[in-house]
Amino acid sequence: MPSALTDLCRYPIVQAPMAGGGSGPELAAAVCGAGGLGFLAAGYKTADGMYQEIKQLRSLTDRPFGVNLFMPQPSLADHSAVEAYREQLAGEATWYETELGDTDEPTDDGYEAKLAILREDPVPVVSFTFGCPSRAVLDAFARVGTYTIVTATTAAEAQAAQWSGADAVCVQGVEAGGHQGTHRDDPHADGTGAGLGLLALLGQVREAVQIPVIAAGGLMRGAQIAAVLAAGATMAQLGTAFLATPESGANPLHKQALTNPLFTHTELTRAFSGRPARGLVNRFMREHGPYAPAAYPAVHYLTSTVRKAAAKAGDAQGLNLWAGQGHRLARELPAARLVEVLAAELDAARAGLGLTGSTESGDGRTGPGDAPAAGGAA
Repeated sequence: MPSALTDLCRYPIVQAPMAGGGSGPELAAAVCGAGGLGFLAAGYKTADGMYQEIKQLRSLTDRPFGVNLFMPQPSLADHSAVEAYREQLAGEATWYETELGDTDEPTDDGYEAKLAILREDPVPVVSFTFGCPSRAVLDAFARVGTYTIVTATTAAEAQAAQWSGADAVCVQGVEAGGHQGTHRDDPHADGTGAGLGLLALLGQVREAVQIPVIAAGGLMRGAQIAAVLAAGATMAQLGTAFLATPESGANPLHKQALTNPLFTHTELTRAFSGRPARGLVNRFMREHGPYAPAAYPAVHYLTSTVRKAAAKAGDAQGLNLWAGQGHRLARELPAARLVEVLAAELDAARAGLGLTGSTESGDGRTGPGDAPAAGGAA
């Protein structure tokens, strides 16, 4: 098992775990084989479904890989808001000739069962989204040799991860596609511009913690990876960049939309899941985003049937088209080739800046995240 972040892969490139089908064994294996760190997304899967994907991935690669878990969410308090949204969506169900989903689903995403499997049959890396695990959970993973990463969207969340015993933190800028990995969903922050851009957030986190930092949010090119490494990150995590690859499990409509000029920009919305998530603005988001309650994962389950029906009908206007702000830079390359191209671009950017040394993580070079940050918290 790895003892340091830079031992995990050849290049400082992490493929983001994209729940909902985007990040499966084929994509993770291709990224790992090319020298990056591939991830499986266990969110929305059963514990057994997660385990079957782990077994499949192990049959495809012998390289280190990661598994991402969703933290349990608070029980829904305002059922009336969800029922009001159900009425709002009645026309969608009629249009797509389906029923709206059942909101009486568990809010823990099978967390404890997944933890048990990952402790019993350890994987190299486990990361967490939507909160920070307890020290007992992180210590248990440390005892079996699993490297742990916690997603954070503020310096305070990063400090909480360090205090709880995480080995590294993944800082997610507001540019990132998909769900914002905030530890606490605060509806009062909606539309206030409270989310920080990646470089500003990275600077704050590097002064707040001493553990290695992975940077995520809108990264699509090797030069951008060079920028976040120069700003103090040890590695860079890319999601949307890998979404368009053949190995991605994303719906073809979703892949095509990334570079379709019909979809001009992204916004944060609660329309599809009840939690802020960045996606391409389409009809569903425009019509329902203003009315969606802060009720995750109830809204996710409520809209799931409509989204599936829209996909079956070939209608991208009814899908959750998660994408980061850099989506127009997506390239339809095989995942392994994309890793190679990103690494070459990173080398070229470093050379242009007059920086020496290889981009390879395991070359003995001390990365920015391997030394304590000036002024970092104990």
